[in-house]
Amino acid sequence: MKISEMKQLLPELDAINFRLPNGTYLPAHFHVTEVGLVTKHFIDCGGVERRETVANFQLWEAGDYDHRLAPQKFLHILNLSEKILGSDDLDIEVEYQQDTIGKYGLTFDGKNFQLTPKQTACLAQDACGIPDAAFSLPQLQVAGCNPGGGCC
Repeated sequence: MKISEMKQLLPELDAINFRLPNGTYLPAHFHVTEVGLVTKHFIDCGGVERRETVANFQLWEAGDYDHRLAPQKFLHILNLSEKILGSDDLDIEVEYQQDTIGKYGLTFDGKNFQLTPKQTACLAQDACGIPDAAFSLPQLQVAGCNPGGGCC
């Protein structure tokens, strides 16, 4: 999800809910403690220099169970953050503390914001010497069903 998409959605909402990939919701008393610009400048294993830039939201919860972040207040925070984020329509990355700080992508299901898992990947597959088959997901076979066979 991009910043512009979130800004369009917020005025239409009565409440803000974030759902984790496992289906549980963040407590309703969560806070947005940071909106920031994160730039990663790196070299991949093939020697190619790369840059990635995202808008980063840090979500946090405390014991203030009566706290609720209204959609209008979140929109206000996003508008204030323009002086940091600039005018680029950046992808959003969300940080949320569990056992460790988790980083998630973000989508919207029509009612709730969905935190989506992020995956690592080799960006230089042609340079790292690993066969192409190692980069594809394994095929799932279920009791006599084959992928594409129409029975699954």
